[in-house]
Parts: sequence; C-alpha cells; structure tokens
Amino acid sequence: MGIAEDFKTFLDNIKIDNAATISLRYGEVTAALNKKFRDTESKTANSLQVGSYGRGTAINGVSDLDMIYIMPASKWDSYKDGKQSELLRDAKDAIKARYPSTVVKVDRLVVRVLYKDFHIEVMPAFKQEDGSYKYPDTKNDGSWKTTKPQAELDEIRESDARKNNNLRRLCKMARAWKNKHGVAMGGLLIDTLAYNFLESTTGYDNKSHLYYDEMCRDFFQYLADQPKQSEYAALGSRQRVRVKKRFERKAKKARDLCQKAIDASGQRNERQKWRDVFGNGYPAPEVSANEEASSSYSKAQYQNTEEFVEDRFPIDVRYHLRINCEVTQKGFRAEMLRELVRKYSLLRPDKKLRFEITDSSDLPEGTEIYWKVLNRGPEAKRRNMIRGQIVRDTGGWEKREESDFKGDHFVECYAILNGVVVARDSILVPISANKEVVLKNVG
Repeated sequence: MGIAEDFKTFLDNIKIDNAATISLRYGEVTAALNKKFRDTESKTANSLQVGSYGRGTAINGVSDLDMIYIMPASKWDSYKDGKQSELLRDAKDAIKARYPSTVVKVDRLVVRVLYKDFHIEVMPAFKQEDGSYKYPDTKNDGSWKTTKPQAELDEIRESDARKNNNLRRLCKMARAWKNKHGVAMGGLLIDTLAYNFLESTTGYDNKSHLYYDEMCRDFFQYLADQPKQSEYAALGSRQRVRVKKRFERKAKKARDLCQKAIDASGQRNERQKWRDVFGNGYPAPEVSANEEASSSYSKAQYQNTEEFVEDRFPIDVRYHLRINCEVTQKGFRAEMLRELVRKYSLLRPDKKLRFEITDSSDLPEGTEIYWKVLNRGPEAKRRNMIRGQIVRDTGGWEKREESDFKGDHFVECYAILNGVVVARDSILVPISANKEVVLKNVG
C-alpha cells in the first residue's frame, strides 16, 4: 500500500470501537434524568453530547465523555439561589436510583458516572436565549458559570467541511501522537490548535490522505513554533482553554520524526518510522516470507516476552508524568541519567540505576503505577533476557536495576486510573558502540 492507503488504515485502526456501548450509556443516563425532571423516559431528548466525542474528534480508548443535560426552564427558581450542590445531588440520585449498581459521584461541576472502561461527566445546565448554558459550580458558596459548547460543535463541523474533512482527522491523529508520547494536552486544546493551524493555511484545503504525511509534519512544526502562553481561545466559543504543560519540545521531536518518515518513503522502514510518531495504530511493516522464516528461527533461540500497554489498557493521556534515573557507582557520587546523557551521551556497565517519578503533581488520587523494562540486542537474545513485561509498582513509585551486559534497553512508566492509561513517560539508556548496557532487575 502507498502512503494514502496507510493513513486511511491508520485512521480506521484508531476509530472508536465501542460507539454502540457509549451511545447506550448516554441514553440510559438521559432517560434517568428525564424521568426525574420531566416525567418522561426519552433516551435522546434534552441531552447534548459535548467534549471530544461530541465534536467527532475522539479516538479508540477515549475514557472521558461529556454530556450536558438541559434542565427544564421551570426548575430554575428551585435552584438559582445558592442551590448548586442540591442540583448536582438531585441529578446524582436520579441516575443512582435507576442504576444502583453503577458508581455515581458528585464532583465540583458535574456528576460522574463511572463505568468499567470510561466515565460520563454529566453537567445539568439551563439553556440561555443566546444558546449558551448556565451550569453550577459548587466551590465556596456556589455560583453559576456559562459555557458555549454548541458554538464549538458548530465551528468544528463547518471548518471540517471547509478544509476537505481534514480537521477532524488531524485532531484524531494528534490524539494518537499524544497517547503514544505522553503529552498532557486536553482534547479541546488539541482541537483548537488543529483548527488554528488549518485555518492559517490554504495548503491542504484540496488535499487528502496522500498529503497527510506533510500535513502532520507541518502541524507539529506549527505546535513547536507556538509562543509560550498559558491559554488559548477555543474554536467557536472563544472561551479560555488552559495549557496544562508545555508541548513545544515534544512537538519538535514529532516534527523531526515525521521528516525522517518522509525521507524513508518507499523504504522498508518507512512504516516503522511512522509508528514511532503515532504508535501501533499505524500499519505495521510488511514482513517477507524469508524474513518471517528467519525471525521464527531466531525467536526459537530466545523468548520474546515484550508486552504492549495498548493490549492491556485503553489509553487516554490527560495528565503529566516525568521520570528520571539516579545513577550510582561505588566510589562516585550519584548523578541523574538525563544530565549524564547531556554531558557524556552514553552510560557504561556496572552502574546501579534507580528509576523514579520526578513529576506527578497533577495525577489524581487513586492512580496506580506500572513499569516496563525492555532489553534489546544480540546479547539480550543470547542470554534470553528480553524482558518487557508490564508490572505493577510495588509501592515506592520507583524501579531499581543494574547495567549489566551489552545491548539496548528502554524503561517506561504508566499511570493507570480506573483501568485507563492517563499518563506515561519513558527513558532510554544511551548506547555506546563499545560499552552498551542491558538492565538486570534488582528489585
């Protein structure tokens, strides 16, 4: 297949595969609230699907779904005077009464309905004459805030049509990159930046999948060139969208990876280079019969134990996670791996390594940590020490290893919340031509 077919396959691979279940859950929650506030049981009336799912930019693994339940105007007098918490409690009780086995919680702004692989955040709100919605904020003594999701839904639909259906596709591909590289960007920020990029150029107005390699490269360059700022004006609504963590450095890396993939056009490693950008949703490299036979023979000599996180958990990165590694050796003071790389570009054997989380400031309570340590190279195969299993942290949020023998290795950390990967980071122990190292577990 050519690049156009590869990108078509990629987009098909990352599309939501549980849309029927999501729609069913939306309908159930809507019916429960209609029963409470209107004495009907319609599963579609008076609710609005918002967020990335409503905008049509979500991908497989999405775990954070948003819904506005449109309250009857006649109920305004019952809640307007400092009764924001009461409105959320009433909405929660209505959902819980109908579905007692489902976990339902009141948060500051919404009612959270927790399912196994995703949750719905329900915002009961009153529709205003200008199309905006007034919703409750329970902080302090309570207040009413305004949101304009319909303007966002309308603008993304109209812009997508103007841009030859490229906007929503670019938003989806950007989410795959975000999930692959652990970029803590909210969905509305991604959609706003993709919108701003395509609205800033006419270069892709009449282009499609055949040019998505260049479009993605140029988009990441656009992100890398963004000035430092704490917020953006959302597409359509122009409401504030907060920047959680800076994304320019990772965008610059993505731009460079895209260029390497473009330069490898037609070569055997082209697809792998695109997978380095977007993850395993992008089509895998084709393997010839001879290569398959050779690989089968080689694997008979060692056990390939590598596991892939996307095979175990949905991935929907929303938070920031940063890891580093303390490197020690008898007779020398401890140094951090990332600093050693900047100074020396390599790590020699016989070092003690303690991988640790150095930034987890926005991870929610209840997050679980998992680690993956992968060895590569001939020596790892000869010793049958590929490793690569995904294991739960034992309680200290750290992983201790030793640099032992020649080869390549890679350590990744995953933050899991309610069965979903919500943050991730990785670190590569650098390789020297003469002194390559592989990790040996020491606890």
